[in-house]
Amino acid sequence: MSPEGIISAIIIGAIIGILGRLLVRGRQRISILLTIVVGIVAALVGTWLASLIGVRDTGGIDWIELFLQIGLAAVGVAAVAGSRGRRRGIL
Repeated sequence: MSPEGIISAIIIGAIIGILGRLLVRGRQRISILLTIVVGIVAALVGTWLASLIGVRDTGGIDWIELFLQIGLAAVGVAAVAGSRGRRRGIL
């Protein structure tokens, strides 16, 4: 992967992560860096899922792929925020 590809993955992952974070209700006590990591993973998994169902490359904007990525980011942010909250409650 080229340096431009890595930078674009980070930027897209950050956007996907922040959009996913906006969908989760309540306050999430996770850092922006962790949000970006969740967004990058969600973007990669969402692209993979879109290729499995045959909607990765469409004419124009790939809306289904984008919605998959944002939905996965929201699930990821909620899961990470929930696991961090439970862990702090025990201690």
